[in-house]
Amino acid sequence: MKAKKLISLFLGSALAFSLAACGNTEAPNPSAPASATPENTQTSEPGGEAGQISGSGKTLVVYYSATGNTEEAANYIAEATGGDLFELEPADPYTDEDLNYSDDDSRVVYEHDHPDDREVELVADTVENWAEYDTVFIGYPIWWGIAAWPVDSFIEANDFTGKTVVPFCTSASSGLGESDRLLAEMAGTGNWLEGRRFSSSVSAEDVQTWLESLGL
Repeated sequence: MKAKKLISLFLGSALAFSLAACGNTEAPNPSAPASATPENTQTSEPGGEAGQISGSGKTLVVYYSATGNTEEAANYIAEATGGDLFELEPADPYTDEDLNYSDDDSRVVYEHDHPDDREVELVADTVENWAEYDTVFIGYPIWWGIAAWPVDSFIEANDFTGKTVVPFCTSASSGLGESDRLLAEMAGTGNWLEGRRFSSSVSAEDVQTWLESLGL
């Protein structure tokens, strides 16, 4: 009888402990990036609200700017974070005529209509001391709802394993769209946070508010 009582007391205590442990489990965080893709478990697709940046390494701000708006946002980010700047420059620069979206014969319209011709060679597509950077901001204008394709060359040339990647873009009216998710898929590595879209008249205050939401 004593043995049975001891067993009953033991089982009751174990059940109470189990229920208490379950009651303390936090609900899933909707702000966290979406689950890693099945193909590469190191990559997180952007999703929900922006997550927070962790890590104590250096910060790099990479950007391609067609008309200067993205460059302005990149400068604000670099100044606020103490990050280094790296501009993506096409080896064959886009002229004003090339960027004339209303001209069906312009370079950018042709490239949009012919995806196979969107490979843009850059003056430099890799960064010195790349391993030293824990956080990489990547900026671009929105072209037809996606990231301006000169950025693709940089994404494809680098390994983002172990890095937190934060996309940002500028546009006159278009939203972020799926540009951040598509770049994350292209990269295949790295912890990609949800991107942020700024208007063409981006201000330092807008950037600072966003950075504070990232824990910077």
